[in-house]
Amino acid sequence: MWVWALFDLPVTTPLERKRATRFRKDLLDMGFEMVQFSVYTRFSASKRRAEALAKRVGALVPPDGKVDILFFTDKQYELIQSYRGQSSRSNRSKPAQLELF
Repeated sequence: MWVWALFDLPVTTPLERKRATRFRKDLLDMGFEMVQFSVYTRFSASKRRAEALAKRVGALVPPDGKVDILFFTDKQYELIQSYRGQSSRSNRSKPAQLELF
């Protein structure tokens, strides 16, 4: 299960910019990766963990900020088509599963 955080945060004042930067840093600290400037994604092993992660993100939203959380299955994630310049990248795959002993 993939969790995507899409957000729009106010950055008019220095305090708002500081809060927006803190929010982005918190997402990175939680293991998210930046897809675009206001779009971050992270793989989660289960729907239950994905929902718990979404609640953690929701608790970090700065005042007047707007954050949407999207959930994608592995199959849906693999169907995403990304275009960069003249090249395209599709057929994504989930990260390798780690075994802990």
